[in-house]
Amino acid sequence: MTEFRSDLLRTLAARGYIHQATDAAALDALAASSVVPGYIGFDPTAPSLHVGSLVQIMLLRRLQQSGHKPVVLMGGGTGKIGDPSFKDEARKLSSEETIAANIAGIQRIFARFLSFGDDPTDAVMVNNADWLDRLEYIPFLREVGQHFSVNRMLGFDSVKLRLDREQSLSFLEFNYMILQGYDFRELAKRLGVRLQMGGSDQWGNIVNGIELARRMDGAEVFGVTTPLLTTASGEKMGKTVSGAVWLHEDQLPHFDYWQFWRNTDDRDVGRFLRLFTDLPLDEIARLEALGGAEINEAKKVLANEATAMCRGPAAAAEAAETARRTFEEGASGDALPQIAAAGSIALVDALVALGFAASKGEARRLIKGGGARVEGEKVADEAATIALSGAPVRVSAGKKHHGLVVPS
Repeated sequence: MTEFRSDLLRTLAARGYIHQATDAAALDALAASSVVPGYIGFDPTAPSLHVGSLVQIMLLRRLQQSGHKPVVLMGGGTGKIGDPSFKDEARKLSSEETIAANIAGIQRIFARFLSFGDDPTDAVMVNNADWLDRLEYIPFLREVGQHFSVNRMLGFDSVKLRLDREQSLSFLEFNYMILQGYDFRELAKRLGVRLQMGGSDQWGNIVNGIELARRMDGAEVFGVTTPLLTTASGEKMGKTVSGAVWLHEDQLPHFDYWQFWRNTDDRDVGRFLRLFTDLPLDEIARLEALGGAEINEAKKVLANEATAMCRGPAAAAEAAETARRTFEEGASGDALPQIAAAGSIALVDALVALGFAASKGEARRLIKGGGARVEGEKVADEAATIALSGAPVRVSAGKKHHGLVVPS
């Protein structure tokens, strides 16, 4: 591993955040001698971000913890287009009202991970609509467009993927990388931003911005990308049977968020502790070395730490207690996902409504395979019905998913 002088790059390297970097030695020297404003862009496509964005949020947190200034760029302008990088098709275009509402929801999440304010290392949130919405087309093409080679843009993997598959790439989407490059140049001018960070799929866009700032302003700016995050089983981080793992409680209950981390594959525990918690590295080394059933204690630490950071200590404690009572005592907890039913409900319908199966067919297969339980008892009848007589009924799918059916 490269020996870095700056706390920033030492931390990022030790915790596994660095995949690629432009002129790492120069960035290291800059970070060792001055406060570096760095940014990551987030397009407001939903009222919450999900776990797939958490590495980037944690990158900004590490930046601030190392004495530098995080800049959260909300894509109020680029969000009207949608990033085509490695997407099979164009995103559905959102209205300005929807984008504004989504930004407000996302802003609440960042307040939990970063300290905002007016001090040199306090985080700020900016919206690229502030400058992109004001651009005039012909002047923009003359001033900025001349610095972009279509030949090179067509060579980026994110574009080639769509073209090789003969999938449509609209001219609107093709402009996205120019606008993102312009964002970097604009932030460098407005806020002195010297660093853009992002996932590995953003490498081409980041390099474009670096070159644009150099060509137009003679500015020296830098880029860092993170590895593509997949689980040990090869799945994309944050993808579950029941859907996306949302960071905001309006989209996902505290218990489900805690349980997502508790269900981490044994092989991923150490890596996730480094990426998603603030625990010291020596403590993480101790936890990931635990063998056999003891690794479950490390998973509980991961779930508690990650949930406390995102949802607050009280939510983490409540979820942990619910899990203890549900799994160790067989009791029902208030924080479990719930659905309401009048009189009775078919088990297949309950499994679908709780998010444990994507369809009735999948629910029947779950029952047939012995994976469904009601109040801890295995149910083999695909036509089984849950009768409600005043008390909640606990429904389980496998060993890890539990929910309640309550009388309406």
